[in-house]
Amino acid sequence: MNYFEELSALLNAEQRHDKAQHEALLLTSSLNERRAQGLTWFPIAITNSELGRGDYLTITLNKTNNLEESHRFRFGMPVSLFSNHAPDEDRMDGIIAFVNRDTMRISFRVDELPEWSRRGKLGVDLLFDENSYREMHDALDHAKELRTDFERGRLIRQLIGEELIMPHQADATCQDPTLNNSQNIAIQHILSPRPLTILHGPPGTGKTTTLVKAVQALLKQENKQLLLVAPSNTAVDVLTERLDAIGISVARIGNPVKVSDHLQELTLDAKVDRHSANKEVKNLEKQARAYTDMAQKYKRNFGKSEREQRKALFDEARKLRKEVDRIQDYIVEDILNKVEVITATLVGANHHTIRHRHYETVIIDEAAQALEPACWIPILKANKVILAGDHCQLPPTVKSKGNAKEGLYHTLFEKLVKRYPASVALLNVQYRMNAQIMNYPSRILYADQLEAAISVSEWTLLRDETPILFIDTAGAGFEETQVEGAIYNTEEAYFLKMHLRALIQDLKATYSDHAFPSIGIIAPYRRQAILLKEIVGQDEELVSFANFIQINTIDSFQGQEKDIIYISLTRSNAEQHIGFLSDVRRMNVAMTRSKKKLIVIGDSSTIGQHSFYKGFLDYIESINHYHSVWEWDIQV
Repeated sequence: MNYFEELSALLNAEQRHDKAQHEALLLTSSLNERRAQGLTWFPIAITNSELGRGDYLTITLNKTNNLEESHRFRFGMPVSLFSNHAPDEDRMDGIIAFVNRDTMRISFRVDELPEWSRRGKLGVDLLFDENSYREMHDALDHAKELRTDFERGRLIRQLIGEELIMPHQADATCQDPTLNNSQNIAIQHILSPRPLTILHGPPGTGKTTTLVKAVQALLKQENKQLLLVAPSNTAVDVLTERLDAIGISVARIGNPVKVSDHLQELTLDAKVDRHSANKEVKNLEKQARAYTDMAQKYKRNFGKSEREQRKALFDEARKLRKEVDRIQDYIVEDILNKVEVITATLVGANHHTIRHRHYETVIIDEAAQALEPACWIPILKANKVILAGDHCQLPPTVKSKGNAKEGLYHTLFEKLVKRYPASVALLNVQYRMNAQIMNYPSRILYADQLEAAISVSEWTLLRDETPILFIDTAGAGFEETQVEGAIYNTEEAYFLKMHLRALIQDLKATYSDHAFPSIGIIAPYRRQAILLKEIVGQDEELVSFANFIQINTIDSFQGQEKDIIYISLTRSNAEQHIGFLSDVRRMNVAMTRSKKKLIVIGDSSTIGQHSFYKGFLDYIESINHYHSVWEWDIQV
């Protein structure tokens, strides 16, 4: 098998596993369970329906309760409208055209809603997302074909190691006084003729700031539109807003996750709505709606002439829709031809509005968290690629086990860092954390190359001299519990709550409400995070500080920072099994969320055999910040 066939085989295994998991969840979960897991909206109310692009019926619906529940619905995903009257038979599948917290628009390939939609309460289930896998498979097939093309396949061959990238001297200079030396050097890399630049941005080093400045410099140098993508909608939203803030014209393809009016205005859909030619579209749509409404007034029991009249009305509506589509195509092209940057998710890079576009430069942010097959979707549209990320932080989410997990876990970013070290630009000044918090991750993961900016290197909480400490629970009987694969540690959770209460009492005497430090409590295990939320939520003293406290798993804290971070390591067993904790990239993320104080609580006898934690314990002891849980009153 060649390079792309191997990737396709890995992706097939991941798709089969993902689909089986999703369908099992839909089949075995009750409606309330699906709703709690963010897979179902129920009940819903349909507030509008109209014939849309390509004769698709588009309906708008709203949640009618449970508005505060989060969900997994995203733009472009497949869904199924159902009635609780007969949920197995009364179903119709469509695609999400828009979704936010409590409103959704769905497109269906029908003229009108079925009769059953007027019976019983309606809901929407999230279906398995075949489209994302289809786009990834298509990209791998296309890359395999293009690879042998002498000219068009050169970048592909270079990225997979069949052809070398020749080193280029950076002709361009960048001396932006608002950036540090490593950031300026990174932009010089990006502006050079080399086809690949890897922007390695460890925690707090200003990767996003550097990317935004790089986009500015590229637009000035090339004067050509570029594509900026990321695996997560959140990262795309951040970059879109940052580019707009410095006056770069940007179009966001797809539907932002962030509920921000200004961000919605930057989407292609919103730009289409505001386009001068859209007035004509609105008039034609109004006429088409009138014809459709008249056609739908005919009931089931009607004769031949009524049937012909109904067909004629639908035909008129379709003719008008074709004219609407023609004008909208012109509007979309007009907008896209004028913007400087197009932003999208990796799969969104193949959205029908931009599918056939090619770019001089494509930038992939969070590339170290992206499945490699998804990266090939935008790469095939580029002459030059910039990958930004940090392979020492969270890896991509891989759901399958065995070879597929092992294979897809190693990202294109990681492979290219090893293959082309000369293409790597490391950002080495971090602006987030006290130097004592930074030192160990820097030594163990970044070859001791990080340095703390003067502004943060010694910052601490007021009246505090220990920016980092480890509290050892060894010998205290804080044993972990395992139930059906879920792991938690009740005694450790209660001890953390007690320690947090004491810390907040001290902080209350020092800080006013508006300047009170932010606190993050991180657990590597979901069940431990849930337990901590319950325990902290039941404490009246702590509830009054709920606005300052966030509790979650490591993955949920990616990209965030807090003044104070607690880490509950959770594991405590005689066999020294540490499971998740052996993934040091996750622990790197947890440790580097903290700005001024990091408190790690765990059992040294359980974790101490692993080289990462042994080194951490040695480091803590070397700076005299090791403590035993016995130093506290441990009646938890």
